Amino acid sequence: PGLTLQFWRSLGLHSRLGPRMNRTKGDEEEYWNSSKFKAFTFDDEDDELSQLKESKRAVNSLRDFVDDDDEDDLERVSWTGEPVGSISWSIKETAGNSGSSHEREQLKNRNSFSTYTQLPKPPSTYSLSSFFRGRTRPGSFQSLSDALSDTPAKSYAPELGRPKGEYRDYSNDWSLSDTVRRLRKGKVCSLERFRSLQDKIQLLEEAVSMHDGNVITAVLIFLKRTLSKEILFRELEVRQVALRHLIHFLKEIGDQKLLLDLFRFLDRTEELALSHYREHLNIQDPEKRKEFLKTCIGLPFSAEDSAHIQDHYTLLERQIIIEANDRHLELAGQTEVFRKHPRKASILNMPLVTTLFYSCFYHYTEAEGTFSSPVNLKKTFKIPDKQYVLTALAARAKLRAWHDVDALFTTKNWLGYTKKRAPIGFHRVVEILHKNSAPVQILQEYVNLVEDVDTKLNLATKFKCHDVVIDTCRDLKDRQQLLAYRSKVDKGSAEEEKIDALLNSSQIRWKN
Repeated sequence: PGLTLQFWRSLGLHSRLGPRMNRTKGDEEEYWNSSKFKAFTFDDEDDELSQLKESKRAVNSLRDFVDDDDEDDLERVSWTGEPVGSISWSIKETAGNSGSSHEREQLKNRNSFSTYTQLPKPPSTYSLSSFFRGRTRPGSFQSLSDALSDTPAKSYAPELGRPKGEYRDYSNDWSLSDTVRRLRKGKVCSLERFRSLQDKIQLLEEAVSMHDGNVITAVLIFLKRTLSKEILFRELEVRQVALRHLIHFLKEIGDQKLLLDLFRFLDRTEELALSHYREHLNIQDPEKRKEFLKTCIGLPFSAEDSAHIQDHYTLLERQIIIEANDRHLELAGQTEVFRKHPRKASILNMPLVTTLFYSCFYHYTEAEGTFSSPVNLKKTFKIPDKQYVLTALAARAKLRAWHDVDALFTTKNWLGYTKKRAPIGFHRVVEILHKNSAPVQILQEYVNLVEDVDTKLNLATKFKCHDVVIDTCRDLKDRQQLLAYRSKVDKGSAEEEKIDALLNSSQIRWKN
């Protein structure tokens, strides 16, 4: 069966087809059945795609029947250009009328069978007149031909309104307390609307009252950007909590210029001097750093800090001299210690203890008058005896210079008698010697010098100084401990024979 009048009546468009359709039922059937256009049938053997395309061609071919000479009689448009009576026009009219309370009441009475308020539908871009005329309005979707193409149509659902609280996230009507509270929660909040000085200071005080360092710092960054230095420093001078946060923040970001200006304003001369001294860390060239340190000597430091600044300048000055001289000796290759132990790093900008170790390693035997002499460094910088002995022992033991180690602890009294003395304690000496792989004979000599008996036994057992353990047990007359230690020595060794001889001796009166 073809497209009948009943089809057009179902679409509500039979009145718009003009006088050509005012025929009797028999004429209508004869007209449609004798049409040269192939009608759509459900018995078609083609697949679903071919059926859609065939239907599309049939509908588009109706253009000749619908297209009259007088277009105004066929299609009336509204003020917006929409055809009157089309689906889009009807929906827009309904949406517009829904904004009026009076017309909304009429709509409710008209649809009294429904107890629910209908959601406003989005304006449709389809027009049946455009479908049958084969036209597309600007900004609208495709014609029916395009609508029946392979591309699926999109479905648009009405957009529900967001909660009002979400829109307030982007508003500028927050109070001071609300703004600080949002900053504390990590939410985005613009501070630019606080323009007056009074508002900015109140914002800072509100942030301080929250006791949150991040919020205080965020507000201070805003004030630093929007206030002059003089006004900012004046307001922070009476607000010590915020002032401390700003000082810490400036130190963290390395803004030395603003930090110096702040200390000058606050008349904090010592902190100003220390902040200026800290700038030497950014100077890489040794000569320029030395000259900068020279300018720091006259700054208003405390007495103790002034001495440290002077020592720093003197140390760098000597390091420059030692580095230049040793580089020349190393390149010449005439010094044995530089040939056997090449330098791994420069001595420049090294701490005092590292410089002392370097001097004990490469210049231990030099005269006191030279800058690189360890003794000269000890006297110039007033290095304590314990620190000097500990550093020199580590350096000479690393070189396995055992004669220098022995001389380091040997002292003479006023009668000319020699005695070994260690300011750091001989137990520390033994540990350092063992760390540097000292021979057992050297270890035993210094283990015997440990005064505490228990410490001596522990060290001797730990480092396998067998003779020291055996002699100590004999002196203590501890037979049981000597028997227990017998199992730790090698079978048939000289130590085992010595232990057996002591155990069988009748001259020793054992305690147990």
